[in-house]
Amino acid sequence: MEKNVSVRYSDDDLQEFKEIILNKIARSEKDLELLQSSFKNGSGNGTEDTSPTFKSFDEGSDTMAKETNVQLAVRQEKLLRDLNNALSRIENKTYGICRVMGKLIQKERLKLVPHATLSIEAKRKQ
Repeated sequence: MEKNVSVRYSDDDLQEFKEIILNKIARSEKDLELLQSSFKNGSGNGTEDTSPTFKSFDEGSDTMAKETNVQLAVRQEKLLRDLNNALSRIENKTYGICRVMGKLIQKERLKLVPHATLSIEAKRKQ
């Protein structure tokens, strides 16, 4: 007797998702590069000739901007990790299967959040 093969997306569907993920990875890598360059290069943004009072305000906001960019970069790195994990699931043919319910995650959800591992139903229960 043949064992019932678990539910999964077709190879064509997986290829379509792979293209979406690869495009998203390319965009995310560019975004990450921009963020990293913004907090790694300490450009003064031309505040050298302004009065000391404004310069100290600028330095404070500059520090806040750098901290914000560092936080955004960390989030971007996590997104890239999640997208690369999604690519691995495509290779394993386990992509798009909810890790809680074991059912297929809706295509619309995967197109919007291609690294999703939970169906809407499972996400709501969390």
